[in-house]
Amino acid sequence: MDLNLLRSTLEELGQPKFRFEQIWKWTAGGAAGYHEMSNLPAALRDELTERVPFSTLTEDRRATASDGTVKLLLHTHDGRPIETVLMRYKDGRRSICVSSQSGCPLTCTFCATGAMKFGRNLTAWEILDQALHLRRIDELNHCVFMGMGEPMMNLPNVLEVCRRLPDLGITNRRTGISTVGWVPGIDQLTESDVPVRLAWSLHSADPQLRTDIMPVNERYSLADVKAACDRFYEKRRKMIFVEYIMLGGVNDSVEQAQLLADLLEPWKYKINLIPYNPTDSVYDGSEREQIERFRQKLEDNGFNATTRLIRGRDIDAACGQLAAKAAA
Repeated sequence: MDLNLLRSTLEELGQPKFRFEQIWKWTAGGAAGYHEMSNLPAALRDELTERVPFSTLTEDRRATASDGTVKLLLHTHDGRPIETVLMRYKDGRRSICVSSQSGCPLTCTFCATGAMKFGRNLTAWEILDQALHLRRIDELNHCVFMGMGEPMMNLPNVLEVCRRLPDLGITNRRTGISTVGWVPGIDQLTESDVPVRLAWSLHSADPQLRTDIMPVNERYSLADVKAACDRFYEKRRKMIFVEYIMLGGVNDSVEQAQLLADLLEPWKYKINLIPYNPTDSVYDGSEREQIERFRQKLEDNGFNATTRLIRGRDIDAACGQLAAKAAA
């Protein structure tokens, strides 16, 4: 929902100011449309239905995985494709993975989104509407900006959405923004007033290897990104999550684990190892035993290192698989 359009329309119609909050409370609570808003006059509901689209996005397709994960393929008003995911866990977590761009300009070689044609940054309301579409499916309590796109390249709109997420049940403490290492955005987040978490998609502590799999490393080096993350930690005193995708025979050796341990400090960084999910790239995933050896090496160096539980792989909804094609 375009909240600016809603506010201006209500003002134009001469409605009292409390109407905006009434409508937003219904919307954030999972209402399916204006018709459910029983404390609004019927004439106003009809007027809003005509003048303010309930969503800036159109749902094209929905897929549900065997583990309960839901992926939506959505389109903007100008036809840009977006995918967004709801992950359900047995412990009660209802976590959403939200896109900030249609496609991504940074072309990481292991990521299906990077192979798409880049569209554009999404507006704040197009980002928020992904969360609202998923809120209409289930209650929510966690969010990560780790879907399509690089959130730090669209940070003002991402932060605008973060300010609204608590109304959907997702606190700032349970919201994370993931970046491949876009230094200006990390610094902007550090200085912002929104106390969300930072996640760094690192994937190799070897500068040349990281450049090979993530071309952004030529623009912002490991040292530059590490310095920006350290500035975030010094200002916020919040541990930074490191995401590390496990590519078989590429970045998963014990030697690579030691390089990672040498780069980071265990009191600042928590490391999440991500089993690689099949895409059309040239990579294979690491064997389970190799992931465990890698994880153990990090723990031997004092790190809190976990292996991520994969959700939604059978509908191409897992990490690195979003490519604007929903499963049938």
